[in-house]
Amino acid sequence: MVSETLRTHGLPDDFANRIGRLIEARGNVVEALFNPESPPDLLAELALSDEANRRVVPIQVIQRPGGGLVRGVTVSPTDAVPRGATLLDCLRHSETAITSEAFARAVNLLAGPRVGGRRIETGIKVIDVMCPLVGGGTVAIAGELGAGAFVVMEELVRRLSDGNKPVTLFTLVPQAEAERTPGFSHAEALKKEGFSEGTVGAVQTFFFRSEDGPWTAERLAGLAPVDVVIHLSHELATRKIYPCVDVRSSRSRLIETGAIGKRHTAIAARSREALSLLWGARPADPRILERARKLANYFAQPFICAEPWTKRPGARVNLVEALRTCAEILDGQHDDLPVASFYFAGGIAEIRSRSTGQKP
Repeated sequence: MVSETLRTHGLPDDFANRIGRLIEARGNVVEALFNPESPPDLLAELALSDEANRRVVPIQVIQRPGGGLVRGVTVSPTDAVPRGATLLDCLRHSETAITSEAFARAVNLLAGPRVGGRRIETGIKVIDVMCPLVGGGTVAIAGELGAGAFVVMEELVRRLSDGNKPVTLFTLVPQAEAERTPGFSHAEALKKEGFSEGTVGAVQTFFFRSEDGPWTAERLAGLAPVDVVIHLSHELATRKIYPCVDVRSSRSRLIETGAIGKRHTAIAARSREALSLLWGARPADPRILERARKLANYFAQPFICAEPWTKRPGARVNLVEALRTCAEILDGQHDDLPVASFYFAGGIAEIRSRSTGQKP
């Protein structure tokens, strides 16, 4: 009706397509309906007027489930806005990073009920060992510029969507990362590029605009409401460690509470200590540093969704082998292998085959 009225008054069709209507507002999360053929971009800014038109509430698009439905988040609650109120797509990305308070409210409203809370295996070594996911739980992917937040999100979707343990992914990206990523500048390009959004099987995805710059300890503390934080560091990207998971600042509720057992907890602690030593400024025994370099390279791994670019098949390594190999590296059982053989590979059989020239 709004679109027809705008056309009647001689306004262009593209303006009419920018108009949506509010379906529901819960706390700081809103749902709106737009033209299914031209939904707002992810992370786009919408303008919503309150009932008395006294102020305009900016809304950040965080999910597009399909059919023109759009979910967004505001800094402050919007329960007073009536159903059917109109929204305008501002045709620009939101310039306001979500606050820790607004993020906490959104997580509580959007995440589904926790189912069992048991560990989910992804086959991604660094995640399963250092920041294991929780069945029915929540994950914040805190990505710095150029650190591959969208790639990690997509890989998790592909590996977990067919499972029976639901998980909700909240991907936080700086504005510059969104602007250079297909699908955030053109409404339907994301799916054409092979990236997922919305709900895919057991996985639900949301996107939030984060502040630019590094994720400091203080900023990461603002992600406390989620079960798992995967911090993707620009520093590791410069070292060409992909995925760029910084084990020093990533975390998991399963490790913090000891719910995964003493052995796993101990190996994760040893691994974090070794890599902190490697990437820190403290002097250390050269042999210990070489083992840490092997561990850092071991955590680099080919992804399924990146196969068209890496020309390498995506690797899966089960948790039992990943834990055993991490312990063996730190204990010196693979001191005979060169550091380079550990880089961007799958399991230890493949790594050893690189040194011998034989197939694993």
